[in-house]
Amino acid sequence: MSFLSDIRFALRSLARARGLVITVVLTLALGIGANAAIFTVVQGVLLKPLANRDEDRLVYIRQSAPGAHVENAAFSIPELRDLQASVKSLTAFGDFSTIEFTMVGLGDPRVVRAGVVGGSYFEVMGLRPVIGRLIDATDDGPQAAGVVVLTHRFWSTSLASDPTLIGKTVRLGDRAATIIGVLQPSVPYPSDTEIIANVVTSPHHLDATMVDGRVHRMTELFGRLAPGADVETARAELRAVHAAMKTAHPEAYLASDQYAIDAVRLRDQITSSARTVLLVLLAAAGLVFVIACANVANLILARSVRREGELAVRAALGASAAALRRTLLAESLVLCGAGALLGVLIAGPMVSVLARYASRFSVRALDLSVDSSLLYVGAGLALIAAVLLAFVPRLPSSDAANGLGVAGSSVRITTGTNRRLRLFAVTQIAACFVLLAGAAMLTTTLLKLQATNTGFNMRQVLAMHVPTSFERPRREVADFYREIIRRVEALPGVERVVIGTVVPWRDAGTFGPGFQFTAEGYAKANGEEDPRARFRTVSPGFFAALGVPIIAGRDFNDDDREGSEPVVIISQSVAQRMFSGRDALNRNLMWTDPVTKFVGINTAGRRIIGIAADVDDENVVPGPAMTVYHPLGQEFVFGRLFVHTKAEADPYALVAPVTKLIRDLAPDQPVERAATLEDVRAEVLAPDRLNALVFGGFAGVALMIAVVGVAGVLAFSVSARTREFGVRLAIGSEPRQLLQGVLGEGTVIAGAGIIAGALGGLLLAWVAGGYFASVKLPEALPLGLAAVVLVGAAIMASLVPAARAARIDVMQALRDE
Repeated sequence: MSFLSDIRFALRSLARARGLVITVVLTLALGIGANAAIFTVVQGVLLKPLANRDEDRLVYIRQSAPGAHVENAAFSIPELRDLQASVKSLTAFGDFSTIEFTMVGLGDPRVVRAGVVGGSYFEVMGLRPVIGRLIDATDDGPQAAGVVVLTHRFWSTSLASDPTLIGKTVRLGDRAATIIGVLQPSVPYPSDTEIIANVVTSPHHLDATMVDGRVHRMTELFGRLAPGADVETARAELRAVHAAMKTAHPEAYLASDQYAIDAVRLRDQITSSARTVLLVLLAAAGLVFVIACANVANLILARSVRREGELAVRAALGASAAALRRTLLAESLVLCGAGALLGVLIAGPMVSVLARYASRFSVRALDLSVDSSLLYVGAGLALIAAVLLAFVPRLPSSDAANGLGVAGSSVRITTGTNRRLRLFAVTQIAACFVLLAGAAMLTTTLLKLQATNTGFNMRQVLAMHVPTSFERPRREVADFYREIIRRVEALPGVERVVIGTVVPWRDAGTFGPGFQFTAEGYAKANGEEDPRARFRTVSPGFFAALGVPIIAGRDFNDDDREGSEPVVIISQSVAQRMFSGRDALNRNLMWTDPVTKFVGINTAGRRIIGIAADVDDENVVPGPAMTVYHPLGQEFVFGRLFVHTKAEADPYALVAPVTKLIRDLAPDQPVERAATLEDVRAEVLAPDRLNALVFGGFAGVALMIAVVGVAGVLAFSVSARTREFGVRLAIGSEPRQLLQGVLGEGTVIAGAGIIAGALGGLLLAWVAGGYFASVKLPEALPLGLAAVVLVGAAIMASLVPAARAARIDVMQALRDE
């Protein structure tokens, strides 16, 4: 009952300090709300159990080739057979290949991202259907009927959760397949697919080049641990079998590529891409909480000085130290409880914003919703803050408790409190500096990326996906694209139309690290492997349309087609690497990579007819680009249409007429993802932009709270030193000297906070670097910007208290005690 009395007393006491209550509650709400929201996202993405049965027994198996800069090299079918035959610590393997199908039969023709799996995949993964059935062993083999399972997201968002689709036949490329089921909601790993089909739907998977090609790697593997086995056992066995495979087939594992195999729990693999950014975001939210608590501590300390007389009288009347501390705790609980309640309310919308941000790094964030964990986190943080704040004020001294020196001790109390206020203000500045430096680093990085010269015509080139089936004859495909070019070029506002293999940046990684090649007259050093180059197929006029200069030789023309002399255009980097200043024109270039024969690339010599300037269509930070271009018709092309519009034309106004022209030519032809190269690059840079915005938002909130904290410290200092300032003015000091002194005090607080923040940030980065390889220290520019912003903010926060000090009335100050 006594604590309830303390609560009632706290409510009455706080009712007389409404300004303080509002400030404290809003400050705590920001700190608690931000932490509750980000913790909800962290829990949903990193901690929430998977839908898979016995998820702890699921492992993801990865083959890498760090020497070729390939983080995930996937597996070939012969490699899968070897592992299945020799690895005993895994009871079964599930295989998954990601491809694209042109799907006809469910509304407009569309390109769908699909997984092609064997009959063991769903059993290994421990997944079940919502309706219908999943692919199983009866769907294996070249004579099986084509079947399709819809992913739950595709079924619910694009197909309106229509249960009547089960049993419907669709066309995937040139093959028919029956929809047999809908997969339960689950993490779409290894890629976010719309459908999952059996092997027979993909002619490429049935071709001997894939079935027997050890270097034709496009399958990702999953395994289920055998009873009694753990990940370490499976990893050791996989590495032993993999070493034997490399010894038996040295031609498939180049020594320079450094092939390796690893196994990790599926959960760890799924969360790996989001773990670092979410934990850094959680740390940022933690700093905001520290800043909020420090600011509130300042306010509580300032109030405790004004209440020193009240507390001393209560002590003199017999109140024990425990009773006084309980009173302070009751007030803290009321304030922190109100702050937590408001924080939980604002955390709901924040979860939605942060979930959209986190979905850039993990598909698990797409289905996040607010649950009871938000309340638990809010209550926990409120309790921590309440306990901390209850022990911030000092209790009356023993002299005060005996009724002595209540007034005489005020100077000593004020001096000690002022020191503690400065300490809390420095803490706020230090934490704010870390956040500002991080946000400045992300912002400057983003600005550098946006200002980078890509080498492409960005604004007037519209890119569209117009893919065709790989089963169609190459001549037929080339004629189809030439007819599209002819028709679209006749549209008003069109300058030029061309075909290419990839849309810059959007299709990065389509061909992995590129293919090995050699050239006439090139001599390798002893032990050197053939270099790699990117493989591209383009139509005549491609370089002019995208603004890429040809610096020697000529462009392709309509005579460069199937049946004519094989020719290529090389990038400047290829010419410099292979010919070292010698004339590259009219020399022959040959593809030597073992993969080329499995994907139908001719390995005969091709005459070099031109050299184009380097343009990096893979990386947002451009670098030297080893690229070999082939003419349309002589090699396969993925069907990317580029429409170069006239300067006065709006590229997006051409999307509808271009789509109509293509559909008139081929009614079942998908035409998708229209965007200018400028917008494609903006789309690719979206995660960097979101990083800057989210961390900038945290830094902005922290800065606002820190400014209030510095202003409060200086206001208290001016109030406590009123008599001193009056004496100084009376003996001849100028008001501007007092003004400068208070401004200097604010600058010193900011400087001390910046130094503490820099040292703490370095220590934090050093510790984090031991766990996360991607952690980097900011450069001098972001650190300098953060310091300038904080010093400027401290000066602005000091202006009002400084002006008040300069306007002190001398006579009134001398009468004050």
